[in-house]
Amino acid sequence: MLAQTTGGPWARMGENEFVTMDIRRAADRAATRGGWLDSKHSFNFGPHHTTGNTHHGLLLVNNDDIVTPGAGFDTHPHRDMEIVTWVLRGSLVHQDSTGHSGVIYPGLAQRMSAGAGIQHSEKNDSWRLLGGDAHAEPVHFIQMWVVPDESGLTAGYEQLEIPDEALAGSLIPVASGIDAYADHAAIRINNRFAALLAARLAAGQSVELPEAPFIHLFVAAGAVDLEGAGALKAGDAVRLTGVGGQRVTAIGSAEILVWEMHAALAFS
Repeated sequence: MLAQTTGGPWARMGENEFVTMDIRRAADRAATRGGWLDSKHSFNFGPHHTTGNTHHGLLLVNNDDIVTPGAGFDTHPHRDMEIVTWVLRGSLVHQDSTGHSGVIYPGLAQRMSAGAGIQHSEKNDSWRLLGGDAHAEPVHFIQMWVVPDESGLTAGYEQLEIPDEALAGSLIPVASGIDAYADHAAIRINNRFAALLAARLAAGQSVELPEAPFIHLFVAAGAVDLEGAGALKAGDAVRLTGVGGQRVTAIGSAEILVWEMHAALAFS
């Protein structure tokens, strides 16, 4: 059940909203595989459609992508979407029709606001010199989409490097439109109800999920134990509704991505 709308394509939770903890296992995700791409989709994407899997809260896309060296997504269009990219391994080159370009690597958060319309490409840029020898590796990244507060905004781009020491053992905002995080070092997204937080945890370290009507926890690497749910491995996700504050404890080293959302899209 979704409650009253708030002036955009979403709804706020009502006082009697159901409390749920929906665990989605890595192996159950739809996948798109080609010669250069291995992409796994937490939500409906492209030709993959399952009833009731359109979104959680404000999050529409959570794609777990691996792209081989020298390959990638050719120029293609987007509009009216806030797209956040987080690289786990390797490096990714971004170029878009507004003239922005950049190399995204682990610890650097990127936001592209598609706005009234933008075209962009993303390619594996992992060729480097290591000891004088050319070396290439796949690029592994998570790409996440949320809707903006308004349609037809001016397209934009922002990237920001998050220090390793900030991510170590702490859940910190890396992309946010929530006013409470305005003083934190995070890229800004055009949705005042949503924030992406990340943490890198050593074995035994734990963090507490934020209190919010909608939480999406994604295990990007390693394995964790979620209070009330048990063990989760890389690629597993948990969609929490009406409940937060659980502890997430690393089993070995781990990296997690958490969307904190205070509204939901008003469609099913």
